[in-house]
Amino acid sequence: MPDKNLVVVAKDDDTTLGILQSRFHAAWALRLGTSLEDRPRYTSSTTFRTFPFPEGLTPNLPASEAGAAIGRAAARLNDLREKWLRPPELVKSVPEIVPGYPDRRIPVSAKAAAELKPRTLTNLYNHHPDWLQDAHNAIDAAVAKAYGWAATISEEESLAQLLELNLARPAQVSATGAVHGAEM
Repeated sequence: MPDKNLVVVAKDDDTTLGILQSRFHAAWALRLGTSLEDRPRYTSSTTFRTFPFPEGLTPNLPASEAGAAIGRAAARLNDLREKWLRPPELVKSVPEIVPGYPDRRIPVSAKAAAELKPRTLTNLYNHHPDWLQDAHNAIDAAVAKAYGWAATISEEESLAQLLELNLARPAQVSATGAVHGAEM
């Protein structure tokens, strides 16, 4: 059962995924999140709700053309990760017993199950192959462009820009009555 620490962003677009997978959101989350013992902890109240999404790309709005490049880059990242986690030669799809649910993917053999066992996102990101970094770089470039920044913007400069946007958005909301931040 999920508990109060689970953060779910229920969106059916890849743009929001891309923005949240960007180095900009990661830096924001690491700076504004909390910690649990000696580990960073993603806290929605201090990270997600305060994160200033690029103008016109907040989660409460449908994805726009401005987010198309981000969405394509995020879909590619997701596809690459899925192929690494569950290579087609090691899994097969079987119908789910509950109507309306997606098919389940199960190992094709006991040998395949053994090969799949170490294929976790944690292990993938700990190993961090070049193709994974390239996919993240594409997301970062698309997100930087959506903010109007150079793809090479430093972490410190991006955090300063995000803080500036964060501080400006409450004034925009009170002046126009429209929601401009991540708050849904």
